[in-house]
Amino acid sequence: MTAPAPALDDDAFLDHVGSALHGLAGVAGVSLGGSRAQGTSRPDSDWDLAVYYRDGFSPESIEALGWPGHLTPVGGWGRIFNGGGALTVDGRRIDIHYRDLRLVEAVHDDALRGVFTIESLLFHQAGLPSYILLAELGVNQTLRGDVPRWEYPPALRDAAPAVWWSNAALTLHYAREGHARNGRVAQCAGLLSEAAWQAAHAILAHRAQWVTNEKQLLTRAGLRGVDAVVAQLGTEPDGLVRAADAVRALVRDAVRAEGIETD
Repeated sequence: MTAPAPALDDDAFLDHVGSALHGLAGVAGVSLGGSRAQGTSRPDSDWDLAVYYRDGFSPESIEALGWPGHLTPVGGWGRIFNGGGALTVDGRRIDIHYRDLRLVEAVHDDALRGVFTIESLLFHQAGLPSYILLAELGVNQTLRGDVPRWEYPPALRDAAPAVWWSNAALTLHYAREGHARNGRVAQCAGLLSEAAWQAAHAILAHRAQWVTNEKQLLTRAGLRGVDAVVAQLGTEPDGLVRAADAVRALVRDAVRAEGIETD
């Protein structure tokens, strides 16, 4: 059965959803994120909506709006991405993300000192930097209410590239010595990919460029060349070692070209 056509145009849809979410208890602001906010969406792209809250917010208040779908409890996706879910409104799929403003402000205070954490989250192969909460604020479009927005902290730009490159270098070393030499194809491939993502984070941090979408991370950092190496890994230890060396050379040269120390 074909889904019914939306009754609202895009502007009216965002007005409706933004107003409904902003009217909930504890909600201070609502923003549009993802490809819709950055002008890179396709006709079938989801609508990413962040709900910024303080005390008194409950996901049950969103459920009470009657939009079909599923939401997690607060904290359902970990400390940083602390929950949300997928709903359908006017025939459109929307992804809801909960954002605790107290946590956002604490992450910003840390970033002003060059401090951040890297958290585990599904689908983020190299981990999720805590400052992604600030990145969202840098690229999202505010729909309703009070949503802060800050420039890229200079101290974070100074500190983050070295952390990410150190992680990449160690990951590359273990990919080569721990797995490639022993013919472990899957482990080698996974770590080479992870190291490329870590190097990409180093590059974008050095440029003071916010990144919120892991799908475009390698492209934006100029590291798509890793694809060709991984695509031809083979199964023999010698070939895997050569691949590990090739990925290391590729990402190291890209990082050095940005002026980031690699030794």
